Amino acid sequence: MLMARRRARLLAAALAGTLSLSALAACGESDGGSGGSQTLRLWHYEAPDSAMGKAWDQAVAEFKKKHPDVKVEFEAKGFEQIQKTAPQVLNSDEAPDLLEYNKGNATTGQLSKQGLLTDLTDVAKKRGWDKAIPPTVATTSQYSASGVMGSGSWYGVPNYAEYTMVYYNKDLFEKHDVEVPTTVDELEQALAAFKDAGLTPFANGGAEYPAQQYLYQLALTQADRSWVESFQMGGKTDFSDAAWTYAADTFADWVDKGYIAKSSSGVKAEDAGVSFMQGKHPMFFSGSWWFGRFHTEVKNFVWDTFMWPESELTLGSGGNLWVVPDGAKNKELAYDFIDITLEKQIQNTLGNAGGVPVAADTSAITDARAKKLIEEYDALAENDGLAFYPDWPANGFYDSLASEVQKLITQSAEPGDVLKSLQAEYDDNVLK
Repeated sequence: MLMARRRARLLAAALAGTLSLSALAACGESDGGSGGSQTLRLWHYEAPDSAMGKAWDQAVAEFKKKHPDVKVEFEAKGFEQIQKTAPQVLNSDEAPDLLEYNKGNATTGQLSKQGLLTDLTDVAKKRGWDKAIPPTVATTSQYSASGVMGSGSWYGVPNYAEYTMVYYNKDLFEKHDVEVPTTVDELEQALAAFKDAGLTPFANGGAEYPAQQYLYQLALTQADRSWVESFQMGGKTDFSDAAWTYAADTFADWVDKGYIAKSSSGVKAEDAGVSFMQGKHPMFFSGSWWFGRFHTEVKNFVWDTFMWPESELTLGSGGNLWVVPDGAKNKELAYDFIDITLEKQIQNTLGNAGGVPVAADTSAITDARAKKLIEEYDALAENDGLAFYPDWPANGFYDSLASEVQKLITQSAEPGDVLKSLQAEYDDNVLK
């Protein structure tokens, strides 16, 4: 990992000297506008105050300096919006030149299989992205002809990584004399203590990704690497096994005990995160993508993080991908922008703002909490502890998981019935 980052720093310096030449080349190759003018159309869904949002804003400013004759048209999109509409948009003349897109078999893998994305293999080699991106992170950049990640052609470039953890309100922990749990028993004791004090311990969003990520993390506490690879890339899992059964039973039990609110079934991810920021819940299990925003916006209490107790695995991977639509009009400019996001100053901004950079100068990360975030990620990556995300293996499985986990929250279905439904959806749609 460290060697990869040192190589990345050298690469970034080299790239900085070649970007101007790339821009000149692009001017001759693109039909981006009349009268010699050009436009780079860029979409992403990072919040302005998030670590990624700050870094990408800086990248846009740097791009404009290096390409003064190019207009940048940025459009902010929602995660769910791109998730649902990307196949239609990219198959039209409205496709942007570059966009952030979710990694995984059911998303980038499917778009690559459908021929909607540019094969970046040769570009990755030419521009050194294949050397700059650590192998653990690059897993989600490459896809086979059938759309399964981990090997094959490059279809996207991540310039950050991510993983999940428990965010906690230190003030509430101290007020209610609750210790940070290091075992499952201690976590259960903490949940009971907060409930007894009149608090719903976990913030949750049942309408979107947070709820299904609680379920998957519970399963991961009973799983190993072979289980993950069989589920994610092997096209095979048994939803009646010990791991999934424990996850569904425990999740349902937590709802019954009031540790997760029944009213959270229709709550979106944004509202779950905001409820934690408002101090309504002592804990929120979610990803590092919230870290920078909490760092900026939480003013009324002290917060910190801890890893899920007694679990060697957690959700995580390389970050979302920069992908170039097959129909993009200014591909060379898109490649130049990707180069800039990998430059050291952009990566350092990302790290200091609470992101997990893949090519930063670690000595330039001055924020103590940000250093801890990066160190924990490095430890997970080195110990093969990143287990990806539960919706990746099967087409449309994100919606299936959301719908079925909502039934656990509303108590409209038994855990066993939910798992049977997930088995059927997985088997019908799994990507092999």
